[in-house]
Amino acid sequence: MNRLTVKNLLGIKQLTEQDINLIFKTADNFIKIINKPIKKVPTLRDITIANLFFENSTRTKLSFELAEKRLSSDIINFSSSTSSLQKGESLIDTVNNIIAMKVDMVVIRHPNAGASDFIAKNVNSVVINAGDGSHEHPTQALLDAYSIRNKLGLVENKNILIVGDVLHSRVALSNIFCLQKLGATVKVCGPSTLIPRHIHTLGVEHIADLKDGLEWCDVVNILRIQLERQNVKYIPTLREYSMYYGVNREILNSINKKIVIMHPGPINRGIEVSSDVVDSKQSIVLDQVENGVAIRMAVLYLLASKIQK
Repeated sequence: MNRLTVKNLLGIKQLTEQDINLIFKTADNFIKIINKPIKKVPTLRDITIANLFFENSTRTKLSFELAEKRLSSDIINFSSSTSSLQKGESLIDTVNNIIAMKVDMVVIRHPNAGASDFIAKNVNSVVINAGDGSHEHPTQALLDAYSIRNKLGLVENKNILIVGDVLHSRVALSNIFCLQKLGATVKVCGPSTLIPRHIHTLGVEHIADLKDGLEWCDVVNILRIQLERQNVKYIPTLREYSMYYGVNREILNSINKKIVIMHPGPINRGIEVSSDVVDSKQSIVLDQVENGVAIRMAVLYLLASKIQK
């Protein structure tokens, strides 16, 4: 099968294992292209893509833009801070006005969970979720799993530990869905105040002690504390959090194996992870960035085939 089973990418939950493997196979081809002297292909030359970012973003926005340019699509960039939303215009009116300009695909990031689903139900364009509140971030999960596959050969039967602010993380939820579909075992680690109460219903165990978690896992994916999403205090201080849950060289040296270090960014060095760990040979953080462009190229390419011209 060379086609995705979905028209839109709203979350990992809607994808099959076959969908994920097709995205990975397609990304393998694009990795070769982006490492050539001429990095551009005319694949989406007749496709217009609108990047609608209602929330701040650096890596995801740049990664999508670069992926779109590599595929030769026409791009419209939208920023809510300079739009008519500031004058009281509704989300659906804003999107419909953009769609009326004959936009084929919409990449949307929004602070509210379910925003991409809402847009997909109200427009005819292909919709890609670039992060909706604390819900899902599907392309981040895909590039994380793809990076693990490239590093270790397989995702199946690997032990993956997600450390940090799982409660507010859309990356964590998408990673759990994606990694489990590919046959990995996922556990989470962090203070109980930052772990969803019903995490066990997803087949995920909470490990309270960081060293125990690191000794169990093959890969640790480190999340930052998302203070911008917290309306109450979940931890006493960042310093205390770092003492108990910060991944540093000392704790890595105390375990009996070399594990793979990941971080979706942005990185708060010295809090959730130390600089010498981020910059070490165990880290694949920069591989994640490079793979992000290839994965997003693959997603755009595969979903563009759903567009009737």
